[in-house]
Amino acid sequence: MKIVILDGYVENPGDLSWEGFEALGEVTVYDRTPEEAILARIGTAEVVYTNKTPLMGDLLRQCPQLKFIGVLATGYNVVDVKACSELGITVSNIPAYGTDAVAQFTMALLLELCHHVGDHSASVHAGEWTQSTDWCYWKSPLVELQGKTLGIVGYGRIGQRVGEIAQALGMKVLAQSRGKAGEADTPNLRFGDLDTLFRESDVLTLHCPLFPETAGLICRENLAKMKKGVFLLNTARGGLVVEEDLREALESGQVGGAAVDVVSVEPIRADNPLLGAKNMIITPHIAWAAKETRQRLMDIAVENLQAFVAGNPIHVVNSPGINAR
Repeated sequence: MKIVILDGYVENPGDLSWEGFEALGEVTVYDRTPEEAILARIGTAEVVYTNKTPLMGDLLRQCPQLKFIGVLATGYNVVDVKACSELGITVSNIPAYGTDAVAQFTMALLLELCHHVGDHSASVHAGEWTQSTDWCYWKSPLVELQGKTLGIVGYGRIGQRVGEIAQALGMKVLAQSRGKAGEADTPNLRFGDLDTLFRESDVLTLHCPLFPETAGLICRENLAKMKKGVFLLNTARGGLVVEEDLREALESGQVGGAAVDVVSVEPIRADNPLLGAKNMIITPHIAWAAKETRQRLMDIAVENLQAFVAGNPIHVVNSPGINAR
């Protein structure tokens, strides 16, 4: 069985092993694959793995031997799953591999907004403490989270884990989730609609999918509903935020600080309005990327292929066999 991994570098830049795949067939790994090389690199492979390399219907119809596509991520919008169903190609993704890592990273962003640890360390290394008249100083206001309200938009696995950590820090959690509507409140956990979250949250964190109804959720109109000085966190999808509106709110002080791990176009473009914005932290989509998390992702990817070979595919996101060739 020929297995081709089209863009393996981000998942495994060299600190992990592909041996799980190698036990199942002849493996070729490419760090990255430009669009014009996709078809040639797939060649006669029966199995293809992709992370962000697009696999659309017109291309897939030229790969009659292809039987299985594995997505090295949870989101699978880079694959034309409808075409795969028509062509009898099974598509599997990697669900729920990064819950703890993303939740941990979300709280790291929040704590950085509260304390600006990196900035203060840099100032010490630059000699500012050595030259200080006083025995201590701070370059920005320091914020205590005890008793503050964390609004969580999207209360799935990651949102729930963030809520648990926040409660351990003494925060009150106000969560929005259609699936949790009507659940009983507890002293430190309440459920509410979006307007309630916008109105009451001291910190708002996004953990919902990017759907047409959530695109641009954080916009001028909704930012105006929030408490003045609110903190905003986004480790979900860049398209949830209207970036021009967020910059405007940061500059006016309506938003006291924001930290995002995702933006609308990645890698970030030089003209992204969030670059250089006041009290803005941006990281390069790394919330998922702890080594332990990437190893878990790889293990699940191997399990997906093992299950497919055994005739019992798992984590399937399409309906292969419908009008199959």
